[in-house]
Amino acid sequence: MTDAIPADSGESSGDSKRPTLRESFFVWLRIALLSFGGPAAQIAMMHQVVVEEKRWIDERRFLHALNFCMFLPGPEAQQLATCLGWLMHGVRGGLIAGLLFILPGFLSILLLSYLYVVLRGTDFFDGALFGLKCAVLAIIAQSVVRLSRRVLKHHWLTATAIIAFLLLWAHVLSFPAVICLAAMAGLLGEKLAPGLFSGGAVATPVAITSEMTQSPGWRRSLTRALKVSAVCLTLWFGPLLVLFRTTGADSVWVQLSVFFSKAAVVTFGGAYSVLSYVEQQAVDHFQWVTRQEMLDGLGMAETTPGPLIMVVQFVGFLAAARNSTQLSPWIAGTLGAILTTWVTFVPCFFWVFLCAPWLDDLLRVRWLKIALTSVSAAVIGVISTLGISLATSTLFQNRQSFSWGLIELQWPEWGTVNPDAIAITGLAMGLTFAFRQGLAVTLALCVGVGLILRCFQ
Repeated sequence: MTDAIPADSGESSGDSKRPTLRESFFVWLRIALLSFGGPAAQIAMMHQVVVEEKRWIDERRFLHALNFCMFLPGPEAQQLATCLGWLMHGVRGGLIAGLLFILPGFLSILLLSYLYVVLRGTDFFDGALFGLKCAVLAIIAQSVVRLSRRVLKHHWLTATAIIAFLLLWAHVLSFPAVICLAAMAGLLGEKLAPGLFSGGAVATPVAITSEMTQSPGWRRSLTRALKVSAVCLTLWFGPLLVLFRTTGADSVWVQLSVFFSKAAVVTFGGAYSVLSYVEQQAVDHFQWVTRQEMLDGLGMAETTPGPLIMVVQFVGFLAAARNSTQLSPWIAGTLGAILTTWVTFVPCFFWVFLCAPWLDDLLRVRWLKIALTSVSAAVIGVISTLGISLATSTLFQNRQSFSWGLIELQWPEWGTVNPDAIAITGLAMGLTFAFRQGLAVTLALCVGVGLILRCFQ
């Protein structure tokens, strides 16, 4: 869920017009190439271009689409682009907007993955990554603070966030289990104290106007829903079944497909929340990457256009390159990146194309709003877990482990603190919170200091 909801002007703009498919293509390409800075900046840019500059979508429809996408699992900025494209040109428009939003980030991360394998170990590349990793810690902290101010409206939601953090940090429950538990806790809490969870994180739905139902993709029928489901589910699970038959259940290809398909279903709360789940499973369970490599990938995703969730592509690249015995590492890594991206984003198109005609009804389901309010609180604890885990890996050289029953705790060895990492992280925190600098300035200065420390020591 994002905290960047454009202010409602109150009235629909009467001069909104529908562009041609060709016009839409080049505008969505422009948006995709400039989509840096995470979902808040991406949504604000879409609002500026599509609503204010081009007047293709009025304020009311934009807010309605944004509220709808916040209900769906997956990266809300990419789904918002897909939904807006669908409103203007139906499925073709949704595919153009959604695919273009992904493409620049996919190509950028794929190139950086190649460079990562080739150049890792050189002072220049390692210095840049070192600075990026420290800056990412400040960005995660900023995300936690912003979400906390917006979501934690009373002590029950604060308790939900704390409990979610403890359950994940101690490895008592997995991320999907914590999300389900938070949803049930919200519904139970609403029964015991009516009105407690019904407000908060999810925006109030905007009434549908007759103009909205005139969009090319607006079809409300069971037949249409079945067709959309048949096509999207085939595209989603068809490759998985083929890989299962040809490579076996234990192959890295099937493992990647199954795991990231599950992640796509529980990606509530934005990329940072699901990355906590990805980090625990990819590092501790499957051992595809190390915790440091996970942070390296997150730094790459922060500095490239497109959804932040594209970091999973980096994980897929390294996992396939290291665990495929039948292909060369370069070919396997490329296919792993494509496969991971495919099973991550096909569900995003599925949710939008299936549910968009019923978006008004969906936004008005009271129990769903209550459950997602509680989930939003738990997401803050989830993101905090990711931040703590990555911070201890960056700021300290060694960590200790402790196990007791279901509880597994890890904490740093205080004598192995890295003073350079402390210094750059302190700089990033100061730039972000004290001087309120943007993402570009913070990343650039931290990368510069990292290069200086590594190249001139």
